[in-house]
Amino acid sequence: MSENPQSNPCQPVMLYSEVDQGDLVKLLQDYQLDLKVADSKTIPGSFWGDEEAGLIGSKLYVRADTPLHSLLHETCHYICMDRERRENLHTNAGGDYDEENAVCYLQILLADGLPPCSRQQMWLDMDSWGYSFRLGSAQAWFEGDGEDARQWLLDHKIINLDSQPTYQLR
Repeated sequence: MSENPQSNPCQPVMLYSEVDQGDLVKLLQDYQLDLKVADSKTIPGSFWGDEEAGLIGSKLYVRADTPLHSLLHETCHYICMDRERRENLHTNAGGDYDEENAVCYLQILLADGLPPCSRQQMWLDMDSWGYSFRLGSAQAWFEGDGEDARQWLLDHKIINLDSQPTYQLR
């Protein structure tokens, strides 16, 4: 799995401001993250720049035009990284290949808890943004090749056997 920071301008993605804000704030609080809406053009801690979400410590930065998939991706990096990386986190979440796949898998699971988003919407948004998977789409990967990512999340007690979040950090 790799990422391409070039959005497909023909396919709009869901923005963080389009989901139920109460559900979003609760989700982030459950994971000990504090949502900060940037009031400037530059989003602090953003690895990709532009409208992409940023992380500094336990603060997740967004703007009104931040895509929900970006917010969830950075949230999931925070959840999946070990304590030492969380304590020193500034902009680049890092992580290895297996963790990156787990991050993608988890962001799809978490999308179901943020109405009106859903895993189907997240698959479309991830494809539109340019995530690339060897099976050709986020949905095909999740349903047909994501078992190793699911197992990683299980091994680290981030999800349970029913693929439901445990709301625990790695």
